[in-house]
Amino acid sequence: MTRMRARLLVLHVLVLTLLVVLAVRLWQVQVVRGQEFVTRATETRTRAVIVPAVRGQILDSSGRPLVRNKTALVVSVDRTRLSRMKDGGVKVLRKLSAVLGRPVSDLQQRITPCGPGVGKPCWTGSPYQPVPLDEKVDTREALQILERQEEFPGVTAEIHSVRQYPGGRAGAQMLGYLQPVTEAELEKREGLKASFSGVDLAGRDGLEYVYDEALRGKSGLRRVQVDRMGKALGVEEQITPIPGDHLVTSIDSRVQAVTEKALDKAMKSAPSADGGAAVVLDARTGRVVALASAPGYDPEIWAGGISARGYQWLLSEKSGKPLVSRAINGQFAPGSTFKISSVASMLRAGYPLNGHYSCPGSVAVGGRAFNNFRGIPLGTLSLHTALVKSCDTIFYRAAYEQYLKDGGRFPKRKPKEVFANIARAFGFGSPTGVDLPGESGGRIPDRAWKKDLWQKTSAINCERSRKGYPEEKDRARAEFLKRLALENCTEGFLLRPGDSANFSIGQGDVLVTPMQLARAYAALVSDGKVRSPRIGWAQVRPDGKVVRTIPVPVVGKLPLSEKERLYIKHALSQVAADGTAAGAFAGFPMNKVRVGGKTGTAEVWGKQDTSWFASFAPTKNPQYVVVAMVSQGGMGAQTAAPAVREIYEGIYGIKRKPAVPNGGRLTTRLPRFAPDGTVIRG
Repeated sequence: MTRMRARLLVLHVLVLTLLVVLAVRLWQVQVVRGQEFVTRATETRTRAVIVPAVRGQILDSSGRPLVRNKTALVVSVDRTRLSRMKDGGVKVLRKLSAVLGRPVSDLQQRITPCGPGVGKPCWTGSPYQPVPLDEKVDTREALQILERQEEFPGVTAEIHSVRQYPGGRAGAQMLGYLQPVTEAELEKREGLKASFSGVDLAGRDGLEYVYDEALRGKSGLRRVQVDRMGKALGVEEQITPIPGDHLVTSIDSRVQAVTEKALDKAMKSAPSADGGAAVVLDARTGRVVALASAPGYDPEIWAGGISARGYQWLLSEKSGKPLVSRAINGQFAPGSTFKISSVASMLRAGYPLNGHYSCPGSVAVGGRAFNNFRGIPLGTLSLHTALVKSCDTIFYRAAYEQYLKDGGRFPKRKPKEVFANIARAFGFGSPTGVDLPGESGGRIPDRAWKKDLWQKTSAINCERSRKGYPEEKDRARAEFLKRLALENCTEGFLLRPGDSANFSIGQGDVLVTPMQLARAYAALVSDGKVRSPRIGWAQVRPDGKVVRTIPVPVVGKLPLSEKERLYIKHALSQVAADGTAAGAFAGFPMNKVRVGGKTGTAEVWGKQDTSWFASFAPTKNPQYVVVAMVSQGGMGAQTAAPAVREIYEGIYGIKRKPAVPNGGRLTTRLPRFAPDGTVIRG
C-alpha cells in the first residue's frame, strides 16, 4: 500500500511538472514571442511578386525608335525549385521539351550557371532569378503550361516586354544589347544592386550599357495573399513600377540607313576588305548623326539567350568579329588624312603659312630615300596645293628637320617633339570620350612610347634575333624579320629618322580611330574647338517631360589661329573637285553641295592598303563631317571616297529622295511628346 502511494505521488509530481512546463511554453509562445509568430504566420500566407518596369526606348533625333519594346509570351524556369526535385527536374524538362519542341539537353544547358568549362548557352544571371527559356512561344504552347501547372512545377509562361530593333542590323554595336544581371555586376555596380528586382536585364554594350540606369526604370511590387496550397486569395499591397526613361539620341535613322548601305557597298567593292567604319558628325555641335561598323550582326541574336554556335560566330575571325565597333575600337594608320595635323605642326614649328616648298619625287631621310606617291615630283608648291595634290616629300623633310632640331637619335633633355604634341592637340592618341563603352585611344608614337615598347619587347626581339623565324615559310620574309628583330633588340628604344618621316604622313606606328579623325576634322572646319562627341541628346520621361539634356563637352582647342584654320579648310575644299578625290566625285553637283576633304591610303605590311576619306560639306558653312574607312580597301579615292559620296547623295537627295529634307539641315529641336509618351509628328 505504501509503495502504491509512492508511485501515485511520483505520478502527480510528474503531471504537475509537465503542466508547469506546458504553461511556461504557452506563456513564451503567446506572450514573449507572440508577435514574432504572428508575423511569421502572416508571412507564410503572403507572396511577394516582383513587377518588372518597362524599359525605356532608344529614339533617333526625330523620335523614331531605334530600339523599342514589344510584348511577348516568355517561358521561364525556376532552376532552384527544379534542383530540389529528386530527379533534378529532368521529368519536368522532358515535358517542357515536348511542348516547346526543343531538346532536353538544350534546356538543361540554358539553365546551367556559366562558369569555368561551361560554354554558352548557359545562365549568366542570379541563381535566384527565373531563367527565360523561350521568348517566342505562341498562345497554344503557353496554355499547355498554364492549364497543367501540376505537371510543370517551377515553370511559368507570362507576358514580358522584350527588345525589338526596327532597323535590323543598323548600328548594332552602337545600340548594344541586354543580358541577365550577374552576381559580379551586383557587387560592382552599386546603383544596380540598390534597384535590382531579381528579374531585370542589364545593358551589356553600347547605349544600353552607358544609359542603363535611366533606361531600366524601377520595378514594382505586388504582395499577394495565398492559401496553404499557394492559391491566390487577394492583393494585400501593390507598388506600381516606374517605367524607364526614353533616350533621345542625335542619330538620324534615315542617315544611319544611308550610311550602312554605302559602307556595305564599299566593302563588297573591295575583294580583300575585312572591316570598315563610317562616322557622320554634326560639324556645328559634335553630335553623332550616324555610326556604322562592318561587318555587323543582327542584335536579335541575343533574344532569349544566345546559342553556343551564335556566340562563337560573333567572336570568330571568320565572321570578322562583328561585336567590335571599328568606328571607335578599330585602330588604323590614317595615311594622308593625317596631314591636317602635319600642316599645323609645320606652322607651329615656324614654317610660313604662305611659303613655297619643293616637292621632289624623293628626299633623303637618315641616309634612306623616302619617295613621293609613285615617285612623281610636283615642283614647288604652297601648303594649300600640297594638301590638294597630297605631296608627301614636303612633310617628310619638315618632320626630319624637326627631328634633327630635337637632337636626332640622341635627343636633348627636353625635345619639343612638335609633330607628336600637335597631333595630341588635335585629339589623337587618347579616347574621344564618346558615350560608348570600351573606346580605343589610338597611338602617337613619340620617344617615350619607343622606350616603353622596347622595355616590353626587347627580350622577345633579342631571342628572335638569335633563333630567327623558322615557322615562316617565305625565307626572304623570315630573313627580313630576323634583321628587324636584331635592330629592335639593340636600338629599339631610339626614335629613328624614318619614324619621324612616316609619322608626318600618317604611316608607321601612328594609329587613329575613325571617330578620332572625324572629331579632328569637325574642330578644324567649325570653330577650332575639340569636342567629345555625344550620341545621347536627352533623357525623357514616358509622359514626355525632359529630365535632362546631355551636353557635348569641349575638351580642347586646336593650336591654330582662325586664319590658319580657314587656309587649311579652303585647301581641303578643292580635294574633291580638283585633287586626289576628283575621280571619285566626277559628275557630283558641286554647285548644289560642295564637298571638301582628304583622301588617305595607308600601307599595311602583308595586307592591302587601308582606304580613307575624311570630308565635310557644304564647304562654306559645314553641316556634316563624314569619315569612311575600309580595311584592305585599297586607295582612298578607290573605296572610301565613293562611299562618302554615296552618303552625301543620300543625305541631300541627289538622284533620289533626300534622307534629310530642307536642304540637308539637321533638326535642332528635340521631338515633342504627347502626355501619353507618344511622339507628336509634324
